[in-house]
Amino acid sequence: MQFENLKAIIEFAIEKEKEAVMFYEMVSEEESMAGAREMMKEFAQEEKKHQSLLENIGEKDIEASLADYKFRWITDLKRSDYMVDMAYQKGMAYNEILLVAMKREEKALKLYNTLLDNLDAQDKKAIFKMLCQEEAKHKLALETLYDEYMAKMGD
Repeated sequence: MQFENLKAIIEFAIEKEKEAVMFYEMVSEEESMAGAREMMKEFAQEEKKHQSLLENIGEKDIEASLADYKFRWITDLKRSDYMVDMAYQKGMAYNEILLVAMKREEKALKLYNTLLDNLDAQDKKAIFKMLCQEEAKHKLALETLYDEYMAKMGD
């Protein structure tokens, strides 16, 4: 993946965040289970924060805006790494919705890691490290929910 400049990288990432927001909002509107609906709304809000963060790069000092952010290692259960991509369809079972969302977060994490690796601007790397961590947290949360649900189902 090659980009002309930092602006192109950021614009690409913004579009990916917008897609994620639309996905989670759509699923939340179509989901009949209240818990799943609320979870999808929460994920949409998180993705909106990422979008806003990316849109505001350059308007303020990144180091200062991330001063209170705690970087830490996020465990990767790798559940989604061994699952096949599925397209979302209205009426999917809860575990299938989780699987679709897990794969999306897996791809977002890989994207931000790739963008981070290709970034020359040292002052902008912190933002992409933070985005990597946030997507890793989403992936872990979804994989944990998936494991818990499947355990309840006897799998």
